[in-house]
Amino acid sequence: MQELIPLRALLPGQLAEVRQVVGQAHEVRRLHELGLRDGIQLEMVRSGTPCIVRLGSNTLCFRDVEALQVLVMPRMSA
Repeated sequence: MQELIPLRALLPGQLAEVRQVVGQAHEVRRLHELGLRDGIQLEMVRSGTPCIVRLGSNTLCFRDVEALQVLVMPRMSA
């Protein structure tokens, strides 16, 4: 079984599923408002600081601190 990794560890083009959002309650609530919830599929568009991810038709940009609070399970290639 794969381990959870921080969002920032994904490579450009890599797909993953959000498994856990951690941090202070107000930080977690803000990330949930942006669509980063458990079970959501995303794609890393640009890694680094800031990182850019695609959630469906939305594109979001995160500073490193925010990206560290999102733990994901990388999707295996088909």
